[in-house]
Amino acid sequence: MGSNVLAVRRLVLYVLLTIVSLPVQAALLLLRSPWRARFPVFFHKSCLRILGIELVVHGTLCRDRPALFVANHSSYLDIMVLGSLVSGSFIAKSEVKDWPFFGLLARMQRTVFVDRKQASVALHRSSIQTRLEAGEQLILFPEGTSSDGNRTLPFKSALFSVAQLRIGDAPLPVQPVSVSCTALDGIPLGRWLRPVYAWYGDMDLLPHIWNVAKAGKLSVSVVLHPVATIDENGSRKALAQACWEAVADGVARANSGRLGARARRRGWQAKWMEDRRRQRPAGGGEPGATDGQGRD
Repeated sequence: MGSNVLAVRRLVLYVLLTIVSLPVQAALLLLRSPWRARFPVFFHKSCLRILGIELVVHGTLCRDRPALFVANHSSYLDIMVLGSLVSGSFIAKSEVKDWPFFGLLARMQRTVFVDRKQASVALHRSSIQTRLEAGEQLILFPEGTSSDGNRTLPFKSALFSVAQLRIGDAPLPVQPVSVSCTALDGIPLGRWLRPVYAWYGDMDLLPHIWNVAKAGKLSVSVVLHPVATIDENGSRKALAQACWEAVADGVARANSGRLGARARRRGWQAKWMEDRRRQRPAGGGEPGATDGQGRD
């Protein structure tokens, strides 16, 4: 499936982009520039464009600072997807820090590394809280591992305790986010083709990256659910459950094609659709064209 020539071209462009971007981000970190949180957004957007991944966004992104985003997780590609939307950092398991190449990228985005062991939870909660108190946006995958993309695993509630942080008199905003790969070259993905995007279990990483690079154009639906707070739910466990229900529902609706047509497109089609809309004569044109506007 796919083209080897396309895969080589995409991977060469990705490597070149990364080689250029790493020293830029390192300098921004060294200078403590406010752009250190914004430059990764540009990097991830560029990666998605190179790999031919289009985002179809439903809902409104929380702009509050600080804020916590919680999402389902089925692939390393989720990092590019969410990183292209949220100007913030990820919360990841401590093993990622030592991964070749990807560990370096994670450190460059100021990822908060956490140990899943119970004895370390309090220490890591303090680290996360410090970052939130500084007004940062953080992204958490509370399933604790990646799934096959066909379902959402139960959320682990321990790290939701940071939602007890208050900003003045207001609780911390927590936005649930559903991420689902829904189509390849415009054809809906069934459950058996979901591993084109999903990387989970004992799947080998490098062959998966190669298959993604040589595949056609992937469409990924992102559902931005209404913001939740611990005050609305009463406890961190109740908040974790409420967020899981929202995310799981969004994944199920995306996978079954029930999200609806109206959405904001980002990625390889966005500019073309916007240009086409502008070029139509006043009062004429095709129905539904305004649904294809890009958003940055």
